[in-house]
Amino acid sequence: MAVNFARTSASRELLKEVFQNIDAQSCPRCFNFHMHTVHSDGRLQPAALMEQAIAIGLQGFAITDHHSVNGYQAAKSWLEDWKWKNSSANAPYLWSGVEINANLLNVEVHILGYAFEPEHPSIKNYLNSKIVTDKDYQIANVIAAIQNAGGLAVLAHPARYKRSHFDLIPAAASAGIDGVETFYAYNNPNPWRASVLESKQVQQLANEFNLYSTCGTDTHGLSLLQRL
Repeated sequence: MAVNFARTSASRELLKEVFQNIDAQSCPRCFNFHMHTVHSDGRLQPAALMEQAIAIGLQGFAITDHHSVNGYQAAKSWLEDWKWKNSSANAPYLWSGVEINANLLNVEVHILGYAFEPEHPSIKNYLNSKIVTDKDYQIANVIAAIQNAGGLAVLAHPARYKRSHFDLIPAAASAGIDGVETFYAYNNPNPWRASVLESKQVQQLANEFNLYSTCGTDTHGLSLLQRL
């Protein structure tokens, strides 16, 4: 299959523009860059997720199943059909997405990949619904795989690991990360609301290391307005 690098590049540039304007109010009703379907450990079918996204009025989002783009592919087909039937409506923008486990400072972290070409050979090894091992598990290689496929790499929920985000974010920046998931709800509030202290700390680190800030609900349940 031919890889459409022009399309990937345009998608990536648009995403960069969005990331530059993300704030604490962007999620969950304008943008949402972290959600799961039944194609990994979520409960939502891709069609149900898409129906919710449109009902909420999301402007743009990404499905980030673990080591799989099957949910994204199903949602993309659903959205194309919806746009055909609703040509006069404002359609949300769906970017490709995935969540990949990686080793950073001897801690397992999650890397979110966005706006990549799913058929690109550099990322195929990470899309087999299982955690990779050896050198492919190292964060620099995960980041390179996403970027070589035309995408952007983001450190998910930086304040949720066994090591401090004050250590992990500088190390991720050194490994070539593009951004961090700045606005995240660490204690699963209902309704969803980004954790104030952690978000402020992560945003300061993102600014210090010239990284994009992103936001996401990390939805695993049946509502895109909550995590679980």
